[in-house]
Amino acid sequence: MRERTHLESAINAYRETVQEYEDAIELIELAEAEGDDDVQAEGEAALAALGPRVEKRRIESLLSGEADHNDAFLEVHAGAGGTDAQDFAEMLTRMYVRWADAHGYKVEWIEESEGGEAGIKSATVKVGGHNAYGWLKTETGTHRLVRISPFGAKRRETSFVAVGVYPVLEDDIDIEIDDKDLRIDVYRASGAGGQHVNKTESAVRITHIPTNIVVQCQNDRSQHKNRATAMKMLQARLYEAELRKREEAAQAEHDAKTDIGWGHQIRSYVLQPYQMVKDLRTSFETSDTQAVLDGDLDGFLQAALAQRIAGGEEDDAAAAG
Repeated sequence: MRERTHLESAINAYRETVQEYEDAIELIELAEAEGDDDVQAEGEAALAALGPRVEKRRIESLLSGEADHNDAFLEVHAGAGGTDAQDFAEMLTRMYVRWADAHGYKVEWIEESEGGEAGIKSATVKVGGHNAYGWLKTETGTHRLVRISPFGAKRRETSFVAVGVYPVLEDDIDIEIDDKDLRIDVYRASGAGGQHVNKTESAVRITHIPTNIVVQCQNDRSQHKNRATAMKMLQARLYEAELRKREEAAQAEHDAKTDIGWGHQIRSYVLQPYQMVKDLRTSFETSDTQAVLDGDLDGFLQAALAQRIAGGEEDDAAAAG
């Protein structure tokens, strides 16, 4: 039933787009016949407005990766930059949550560790909805912020945050993990959640020793439930790592997040001395920095996906040749 709903939605969106296109063409032809410049301009504006929507639908139709349709875990970790980096981590988490809300995705908070003076050290959210992983997967990497620091000396500072996106596994996908490869720690939750979670060691951190992957969960009062969620996150991380091994296009993305600092960033957010957000992989940029930080990410996501899809098509063509 869920698959049927997705297909019906896609078909209806296509039909609506075709109808709007035909209506705009008809309006332009009618205006030309009657010599009505105002109506012609209206029809041309309606036609132009279809362009970005059609491009988004085109890219969405090509989200055919093994896990593209799945929900996603999104992790944010403050890197180099001290308090500014922790504040930036909170800004990015807010940005992704706003993007998800605007697109009708369901957001579930998994973990949040508060910063010392401001912001957060890390956060993990689950973004639920069709194609959540497909749209967000290109956000994996290091993000760089340049601004006048609001903390301490009022001077320009550069800070870094690492973002990781992993698919939530479907029930029919089973990743086997040996218990001897795990180190499990429990601790008191440090983020929001009421007095109870701060009095009991309900939060769970799991380290996968062979890969040094660390996941943690503290969103529930039950240690058992937090452990189960953390295990799902670990399975997702291991699954995503395997997907990357099989996708040459994702190798650069893997290299980009090996260090949360200089020379590894995928996107720069410059607030001083000028306003600019620029993706260093696609060169897509905008001067409306506030809109981006408020969740307007579609341009960046579409550009990154279009580049990846184009690269995949070139690889297929080369293999066929």
